[in-house]
Amino acid sequence: MAEGILKIATCQFAVSASIMRNARQICEFMRQAADLGADIVHFPECALTGYIGFDFPNFDGFDWGLLKDETSKIADLAGELKLWVALGSVHKPGGSGRIRNCLYLVGPEGKIVDRYDKRFCTAAELRRFKPGNRFVFFKINGVKCSLLICFDLRFPELYRALYKQGVNCVLQSFYNARQNGRSVHTHIMRQTMQCHAATNHFWVSMSNASGYYSPYPSCFIQPDGAIVRQLRQNKPGIMVNTVDLNREFYDPMAGFREIAISGKLTNG
Repeated sequence: MAEGILKIATCQFAVSASIMRNARQICEFMRQAADLGADIVHFPECALTGYIGFDFPNFDGFDWGLLKDETSKIADLAGELKLWVALGSVHKPGGSGRIRNCLYLVGPEGKIVDRYDKRFCTAAELRRFKPGNRFVFFKINGVKCSLLICFDLRFPELYRALYKQGVNCVLQSFYNARQNGRSVHTHIMRQTMQCHAATNHFWVSMSNASGYYSPYPSCFIQPDGAIVRQLRQNKPGIMVNTVDLNREFYDPMAGFREIAISGKLTNG
């Protein structure tokens, strides 16, 4: 693939409490992504495990051995297909360490190369998860990428920090699903992400679970903030979109963004 070109397969499905069912769907989407020429396939928050509090009540009796086995199978398939994978899951450290809500980054050699732990957890999540404290950066075809998860959306400082690190594309995973109907999330989640993309001038892959009812679908956003494409709401699906660093986009902040970042809140 040419330098500065990255093909991202953004996926959504009805994430459930069944690790094996989730894994089957993940693997099927990985095969489709490879057939469609994607470089990386991107899945929702907790795509492999299900989301605690919605898909299952707590971690009592959770099958950690099965999770390890299915994670290894997914990594092996990534190696076979020569795919990068951003996989929503949970991580249990050894000893007495607290569980993390995470995205595993699997490389095309079939190995987990890094892990992003959700930095900002909701009040309910803080009872179950330990937040992370670092970013994850990686390059594919010269495109610098980073990972974020759901509630991180509410903190624009994260995106500004990624901009300062020269990030070109953010892959952010969500679980806003199995709700009672339309909510404030319907009206603000994509829109907030469009703002983050435009104010920091980077591409965004936004993957959400689709278990009924999901207030918004997965989407792909370009650096001017426009949604390029989105999947059907409440339906499983995959779409492949292209990051192209050679394209130019409307950026009225160009030349002034660094002034504001430096703390000078006027360009007069």
